[in-house]
Amino acid sequence: MIESKEQLEAAASRIAALREEVGRVIVGQKTVVDQLLWCLIAGGHALLEGIPGLGKTMLVRTVADAVALRFSRIQFTPDLMPSDITGTSLIDFGAQGAAAQRFQAGPIFGNLVLADEINRATPKTQSALLEAMQEGTVTAGGETHPLPRPFFVLATQNPIEQEGTYPLPEAQLDRFLLKIGVDYPTRDELKEIVKRTTTLAQPRAQYVIDGKELLELQSAAKELLIAEDVLDVAVKLVMMTHPAEPDAPDEIKRYVRFGAGPRALQALVSVAKVRALSSRRLHVSWQDIREVALPVLRHRIVLSYEAQALGMDSDVMTHSILRSIEASR
Repeated sequence: MIESKEQLEAAASRIAALREEVGRVIVGQKTVVDQLLWCLIAGGHALLEGIPGLGKTMLVRTVADAVALRFSRIQFTPDLMPSDITGTSLIDFGAQGAAAQRFQAGPIFGNLVLADEINRATPKTQSALLEAMQEGTVTAGGETHPLPRPFFVLATQNPIEQEGTYPLPEAQLDRFLLKIGVDYPTRDELKEIVKRTTTLAQPRAQYVIDGKELLELQSAAKELLIAEDVLDVAVKLVMMTHPAEPDAPDEIKRYVRFGAGPRALQALVSVAKVRALSSRRLHVSWQDIREVALPVLRHRIVLSYEAQALGMDSDVMTHSILRSIEASR
């Protein structure tokens, strides 16, 4: 619990140290790193989208090293079965021939689970993550097994290659707190990447905080305050993603089929609190809401076929809403 300025400073300093350590290994991608750390401290899951080779897997491994979390990787393929993720019940035969059933835990039983190329598995296999992501448990063989805490699923997908992929259903997308876009590096960043990765000494993040300290940061962020007027604006932001809303921008009414649900508002406030904490503030501002809006909403706005044909994306819709809100403030 944050009861003094010193405690606030200590919490913000731990976040800054974590960001700095990750940046010692990962070149550039400051926005991606910030958003991923916001997601972890808010206690949610993230979907990272970017073309192959941009370091998504290395980023997740680096965060796991810096937070001293048990890392687990699942490579999603079309032949992957749900039990390959969650685990399965086995029959053991003792010395006297007595049979006993035991549960063999799958790779989902980690602290930080990388679901690599998640959209390459069938919907049946993808759905194996739903209970784990929402409830923090796995049910197998009629028994429910708790997952370790903290627990995060960081999934990746390639936005370009669609052959042999299965789009994630909206119900599963909604379980991801943030959808983070990983962009191509700049010229200078590309040079630095080559310098770091073509030598014998490969950089690796060192331990900064452990799982217990991460849980403490999560609790500290939840205690931050949000004023009623700021919450009202956050509610307005989510409601304006719906085409039936009277004050929704014209782009929303024309190009959006379905808007964001209640989880979007929960995500906006939760992640905004983490941003405020990292900025050494005890309250959430409109600036915090605005800065976290894109990764929170981009996978929760369903576009019409016309919008998709025109090459639009949900970020364009979110920017339109933000402009409308700021013009009315």
